[in-house]
Amino acid sequence: MKRSALGRGLSALISDADNLNVNRAGESVTPASISEIEIELIEVNPFQPRESFDPELLQELAQSITLLGLIQPITVREIEGGKYQIISGERRFRAAALANLKRVPAYVRSADDQGMLEMALVENIQRKDLDAIEIALSFQRLIEECSLTQEEMADRVGKKRATVTNYLRLLRLPAEIQLALRAGKISMGHARALLAVESPKRQLKLCNDIIERALSVRAIEEKIRKESSRERSLALAKEEQEESFGEPYYKVLDFLGRYFNNNIALKRDPKKEGGTITIRFKNDTEVESFLEAIERKKL
Repeated sequence: MKRSALGRGLSALISDADNLNVNRAGESVTPASISEIEIELIEVNPFQPRESFDPELLQELAQSITLLGLIQPITVREIEGGKYQIISGERRFRAAALANLKRVPAYVRSADDQGMLEMALVENIQRKDLDAIEIALSFQRLIEECSLTQEEMADRVGKKRATVTNYLRLLRLPAEIQLALRAGKISMGHARALLAVESPKRQLKLCNDIIERALSVRAIEEKIRKESSRERSLALAKEEQEESFGEPYYKVLDFLGRYFNNNIALKRDPKKEGGTITIRFKNDTEVESFLEAIERKKL
């Protein structure tokens, strides 16, 4: 089912992004409001330095937008004739058009208010009630709209460069995981652990495990570590001995590795058509769990 709530714009992720009280005189100002704008009224920026967009990546983003809506608004400025021109977010705009959206959420601001916008975003980041995604999106806006490097941004917000990088990396996660983080179903520690997994599908599966089983950050990190170790072990075994033995041997490695944390080795002598399997175990518990598995299977 399409979760249409996301289509309402940044309000699904940031509740007060358009009410930033940052005027140094103490006055309330709104450097950028969030509006729903008809796509046909939006023009791309002719001075956009980026001239090409990967069609496959655009299509993937369009599919996500079709399912979940456009999570991160584009930024536009109003021009003549009641139209708008994109300041940042052209890739998101193109993907939204591919997804056949009629309207998109957008920040609307004047082209000459960069200084005020920068102050607004920096002060907004200093608020205590922001969640990790809100902070990450504010960092992203500083990069896109104020032409700041990560080092400059870190100086302005009083954070370490590594901290800024960690927040920005959260925006690489699938939209479903960002929403889970926004809703407090997982923590930033969980999200950072999921970033170690390359496959988005696997990230989503692990995220569901965290929520359904109430896994701690340490537990999910250990789970990811073991899975990665197992995958590396199998890949290495296949790479080194691909011509020496077939699939049955890999199944043996896979089965034994589950109970001995992949501390196993298989060597085969092609000339003698024989070999050895070496199992290294840390404690009696590993041996006992393996024995129980053997008895269950009646091997």
